[in-house]
Amino acid sequence: MNDTPLPPLPTELAKNIESASAFGNRPRSERLAAPATVAETLHKRAAEQGGDPYLTYLAEDGVERRYTYAEFYREVRRAAAMLHVFAGVQRGERIITAMHNHDQAIILTFAAWHLGASVVPLNMGEDDRRLAYVLEHSRGKALFVLSEYADRLRPLAQTVSAIEEIVRVGGSAGEGEIRLESVLPPVDVPQFAAPDGVQPDDEALIVYTSGTTGAPKGVVLTQYNLIADAFAITQWQKLTPQTRMMCVLPIHHVNGMEVTHVTPLFFGGSVVLNRKFSARGFFPTIAKYGVHVVSVVPTLLQFLLEATPPEFDARRDAPTLRHIICGAGPLTVDLAARFEDRFGIPICHGYGLSESTCYSCFVPIPSVADGGVREPAHRAWMRDFGYPSIGAPIACNEMAIHDEYGRAQAEGVKGEIVIRGHNVTPGYYDNLKANEGAFTHGWFRTGDEGFFKRAPNVKGEQGQEGGAPFFFISGRFKELIVRGGVKISPLEVDEVLNAINGVQAAMAVGFENVTYGEEVGAYVVRKPGSTVSADAVLSACRAKLAPHATPKVVVFGETFPVTSTGKYQRNTLKPLFSEWKEAQFR
Repeated sequence: MNDTPLPPLPTELAKNIESASAFGNRPRSERLAAPATVAETLHKRAAEQGGDPYLTYLAEDGVERRYTYAEFYREVRRAAAMLHVFAGVQRGERIITAMHNHDQAIILTFAAWHLGASVVPLNMGEDDRRLAYVLEHSRGKALFVLSEYADRLRPLAQTVSAIEEIVRVGGSAGEGEIRLESVLPPVDVPQFAAPDGVQPDDEALIVYTSGTTGAPKGVVLTQYNLIADAFAITQWQKLTPQTRMMCVLPIHHVNGMEVTHVTPLFFGGSVVLNRKFSARGFFPTIAKYGVHVVSVVPTLLQFLLEATPPEFDARRDAPTLRHIICGAGPLTVDLAARFEDRFGIPICHGYGLSESTCYSCFVPIPSVADGGVREPAHRAWMRDFGYPSIGAPIACNEMAIHDEYGRAQAEGVKGEIVIRGHNVTPGYYDNLKANEGAFTHGWFRTGDEGFFKRAPNVKGEQGQEGGAPFFFISGRFKELIVRGGVKISPLEVDEVLNAINGVQAAMAVGFENVTYGEEVGAYVVRKPGSTVSADAVLSACRAKLAPHATPKVVVFGETFPVTSTGKYQRNTLKPLFSEWKEAQFR
């Protein structure tokens, strides 16, 4: 393995990163929870709740595998022994996983954490060029790959000098590979009965961003980052050892891994892991396994609205489901309102990034006693401000709105959303330029535009009596449309587009134009059977939007570009509008 240490960070940058990892008067060294590592937390759960259920994996072929905490920990220790003895993985080193949602992927991940090692999960939806970059840049020591991806990855991995072993999970080993089953010890190895020497600030994950341009950035997360965010998620979501969660999001991203695997471990609950999301199987699976909370992205809400039979009644047919966590992509007021009105299931809308481990804020969960989805405060935050609120900061971080010079902005004034706290990354791996751009003025700069409103009668998680700041995201700075020097938030236009009758999904796109520099276009996917025209779309927009923000061109499509985690890929649509570069619009 190439273990040449990276050069130290410049002094000022190191100070900014250290400042961004604290909040209030609480430095990162004053831990929010104990144990402060995932490894020790699993050890504690197995000792105290060994017979309780932890993981149920639902494979695509209908096979189901269940693990109690004791059974899961036994498999983790076997895998940890294999990593150390066969692959030579030491504390502080890395493994790479090329696996979709699978119980063995979870076991390998926790095994690395048991050793104090780190995991680099690959997103197999990326192209070969980006995968090759991650394989090379991450300096992982061993690659663990599911059989179906092995032929694709082998030629990429065999050119990377840092990768010493390629281990195939399932199937027969190819050239230069070895089968996982052949190197796993049949029983526990006493040496690995408990984690040894693992520290809270040990690196646990490097999650590579899935942007559409440039090389991916590797977000480093520590064991304590994972614990701090799990602590705050548990507190806000009111999760208990009796709570069962369900994972339908990909575990190569922090949402699937942190919210629905690390967090249940933290509070001693259980999780049902689905091989993949199924709109038709979603509610039946919840009913069968008694699931209480699920984490989704906005696009899945739309799929559920389209696929669920009209006779379905959530309270009757999936009575255990308390609420749905939703984030990781733009949620419109229209979609949130349609989902809550149709199913009567509250959406706990939130926001965060890989760089803040996962979630940094949520709206409060409305209680059934206060009317559930009809509770006035909930409806106001979700519907009355043009965008659904992303909520108030949770207990592991603080948030603010800054201008470009790091000055805090007043209520209602748009600026950049910034975060600091115990869940904030210690930096991007081996990327000085990205770190210098993201950590200024002692905060992490998200790149998202937003504003906040104060809630006069709501107490924030950090103890504010009244006036708790509730945040809103109005767009990504790199996606803002600048027309004749005027900045237009595409999310504002999205809200109008998606409320048009006959539109299934739509987004605003800024495209190059000689007259104003940029103009506003609309990309629209019609509902099945809809014949809504471009003129009808433009007319509906003119009725709701200022002239400069109204789309001038409509392009219809059949598919909606999103990442594997449900984030819109707005800028990939720009070439569809290239023929209107020279056009002059009245």
